[in-house]
Amino acid sequence: MKKALLTFLIFISLSAATISAQSIIETTRTKVASPDGKHIFGLYQKKNADGTLAIFYTVSYNNQPVVLESKLDIRLDNHIWERALAKFWKQPESWNDVMVFDNVETSSHNETWKPLYGERSEIKDNYNGAKIHFSRRDKSQYKMSIEVRAYNEGIAFRYYFPMHPEAIYHKITAENTEFTMPERTTAWWTQWAQAPYYEKPLSDWDDESERPLTMRISDSLYACITEAQQVDFARAMFKLSKYKKNTVQVSLYSISDMVTPFGTPWRVVMAAERIGKLLENNDIILNLNESNKITNTDWVKPGKIMRETTLTTANAKACIDFCERHKMQYILFDWKWYGPSMDFRSDASEVTVTDLDMKEVVRYGKSKGIGVWVYVNQHALQHQADKIFPVYKEWGLAGVKFGFVQYQTQGWSTWLHELVKKAADNNLMVNIHDEYRPTGYSRTYPNLLTQEGIRGNEEFPDATHNTILPFTRMIAGAADYTVCYFDPRLKNTHAHQLAFPVIYYSPLQTLYWYDTPARIEEVPELEFFDNIPVTFDDTKVIHDYIGEYVTIARRNGKEWFLGTIGNNDARMINTPLDFLQTGQRYVASIYTDDDNAETVTKVKVTRLIVDSTTILQFQLKERGGCTIHLIPAVKEDMKRYKVHKKNVIL
Repeated sequence: MKKALLTFLIFISLSAATISAQSIIETTRTKVASPDGKHIFGLYQKKNADGTLAIFYTVSYNNQPVVLESKLDIRLDNHIWERALAKFWKQPESWNDVMVFDNVETSSHNETWKPLYGERSEIKDNYNGAKIHFSRRDKSQYKMSIEVRAYNEGIAFRYYFPMHPEAIYHKITAENTEFTMPERTTAWWTQWAQAPYYEKPLSDWDDESERPLTMRISDSLYACITEAQQVDFARAMFKLSKYKKNTVQVSLYSISDMVTPFGTPWRVVMAAERIGKLLENNDIILNLNESNKITNTDWVKPGKIMRETTLTTANAKACIDFCERHKMQYILFDWKWYGPSMDFRSDASEVTVTDLDMKEVVRYGKSKGIGVWVYVNQHALQHQADKIFPVYKEWGLAGVKFGFVQYQTQGWSTWLHELVKKAADNNLMVNIHDEYRPTGYSRTYPNLLTQEGIRGNEEFPDATHNTILPFTRMIAGAADYTVCYFDPRLKNTHAHQLAFPVIYYSPLQTLYWYDTPARIEEVPELEFFDNIPVTFDDTKVIHDYIGEYVTIARRNGKEWFLGTIGNNDARMINTPLDFLQTGQRYVASIYTDDDNAETVTKVKVTRLIVDSTTILQFQLKERGGCTIHLIPAVKEDMKRYKVHKKNVIL
């Protein structure tokens, strides 16, 4: 009874399904609490100095302020169509300043759904919601709602414009939604999607910051602000307010022309005591998107992929043979297989490389159970998508990697997401590269397996950068990190490299990015790459010391895969295995850096018997790491392997 009471007493002055407008409007308040009561969103109106009304909101977590009083501000300019229809309504500077509170509709939702693939095999979609309705008190008939969802994982809100009986379109010129944070809050700022990260106070930024924007409010409270369902709307970034301290604002790339009814992308505020919990809670992004629209998904098959770099039939077959031996599922022909990729005259329906017989490679791959992907640049996608996608389906290709696409404006965003739909119509999976970052569209069209939008291994970032990514970029969703292993330019140890498929989730996992079968040495630890899946049933963050060291454990069936990476400093760490099933013993295959190992990669393989009470000690090297593959032990294993002993340093 108390739990039910908590759920329904989240709305101040709520006596029915709606709250009527108050005589003193600036005191009208609405609060929405998450099912567990920890995340609370508050909304109210106050008068500006000129007597107009402004709409403000707050967010708290576990009785701690996360977002202090912040203004909701969206700007529209409809004067062109209004004049065309002989309408001469006043054009306010801020749309919200002329909106008057009408009522509130409340709702609650609780279901569990199964994604086609993911970091978890079941996702809980449970929230308390409200639609807070406003209108203009003139003849314009303009209405607007603030739609709110309070999840245990965070708060989501957006502007919603219901059907207008006369409007041709709504021209959104800006969104200045504020996020005023507590003093001394710092943020992991990054200038573009493939840029490095820097922890900065909310002052003196060089430029806008990409999203998600992860923040440290205190050593026991972290937050992340981001967006979800950016599908047919201008992309948002975050900028500092010029007028208010400790405040960041939404910054739209361009205007958006929308036809009612429509909702803007969701603005998301997550908070947790541990920064690792933000990653564990990132299903909120998927929940804010529409459910799967592909009827038959039998052809959507996540897997591991290897790039073919020579664009020859002979090497493609060598890559296919390698993939067959090493439990990989795909090869990729990267750019220029159809000509100069940034030349509109190149025809992506024709192979122009003389030493590449695409149909023969596809035939050979199918005989080995290996699929073929191809890279296509925006130039060809822009003009040839309707032509080439059916051709690729006829060839028997598995997927297309989109390169250098645009998505920042409303027009390009709509174009790109429609392109994913067209790929689905032709049974083609998609990997979007370069600056694109996900906002949950893979739930709606799961043929969009992954995307880049990350400073990945092809740019050889240092180890410290790698320990920041899980709690910043990865909150948004899957990332194609393009894992390297034998390239001499690597800055980090091989045990560090080996952990990437665990640390950076991607249902299309690129391995051996700069490598070829000819230069790959069959060192023992490659079995970890061979055995690790790309989708999981559960994900847990064990160590979340951002910028220092990270440990993530992921389960597939009864097996667990654990990855640890450290920063540029050496350190001793203790890793508890208490996430394992109680009473079950496991064979732990442990891969660590060892200068005495007799391989070029200097990785040692150790097999031990462990259980949920085991705590493993690791001496991480500078830029080091370790990985573990845990399989339930059988009787023969107990005879074959030693039981782990306390105080043994690995």
